[in-house]
Amino acid sequence: MSQELTMRSLTRAKTSRFSNLLRLDAFPQFVFVICLALIMFGPIINLLIWTVAEVWYFPYALPSQWGLKYWDQVFSPYSDVSGSLTTSILIALTTVAVCLSVSIPAGYALAKQKMPFRIFWMLLFLIPQAFPNLTVYMNIARIFYDFGLNGTFLGVVLVHSVHGLMFSVWISVAAFSGIDPLMVRASRNLGAGPVYTFFHITLPQATPGIVASGIFVFLESLDEFTGTFFVGAPEINTLPLLLYTASMEGNYQIASITALILLIPSILFMFVISRFISPEMLSKIGR
Repeated sequence: MSQELTMRSLTRAKTSRFSNLLRLDAFPQFVFVICLALIMFGPIINLLIWTVAEVWYFPYALPSQWGLKYWDQVFSPYSDVSGSLTTSILIALTTVAVCLSVSIPAGYALAKQKMPFRIFWMLLFLIPQAFPNLTVYMNIARIFYDFGLNGTFLGVVLVHSVHGLMFSVWISVAAFSGIDPLMVRASRNLGAGPVYTFFHITLPQATPGIVASGIFVFLESLDEFTGTFFVGAPEINTLPLLLYTASMEGNYQIASITALILLIPSILFMFVISRFISPEMLSKIGR
């Protein structure tokens, strides 16, 4: 009987030691998860608080007055937000059309491994990303000034397309690389021409990737600030420019609401992109 009690006490002691070790090991992980969550979601929570804060002064941790007064100001008929939002969407849609008109034929051609200087042409679209945006856009603004494109809708679309082409071309190459060559070969063997095969066999298979590239270009153009600032301001006013102006004036409520308007389509389109881009397509990017 005494031996059984001794064994039970030893077992309980080992169990308590093991649980204590688990608690000690879990505490750093818990702290890491909390810190990571604060880093990821802290700015968003602060943004959401500012959108409904009417009075918030230091050193108070929370606003002393809550309300939707600034939401009424943002969506009032006399506000600049609706006009800036319309301009931003029109510029983004036009940029998508320009980039896709280049990336679809370029992606189809670059997807062929036998194309001469294929790597050179693909790296060519990465050159704008290899240099700081500020220097690139300053030089583009100087060139556009000579051609009278500064402060014009066309100039802003062209400068947005400089970065948008990188997303659209590289994703389009991956989309066209993932098509089934047997279906293309079967279509040609049955007597279909290259144009018919492209529009009825090749392009439908690459459509999900092309749609995803268009979404990336749309979001890139919608959030673009530096290029619009140097080429379009003050004649062209978009939401990122309005966000910058409001934040520089200390109107953090208007700036936060504008930032939230820009954040919502990014989150929604990310869920859409996850349905269009498959792991097989991602594995072919850059190949």
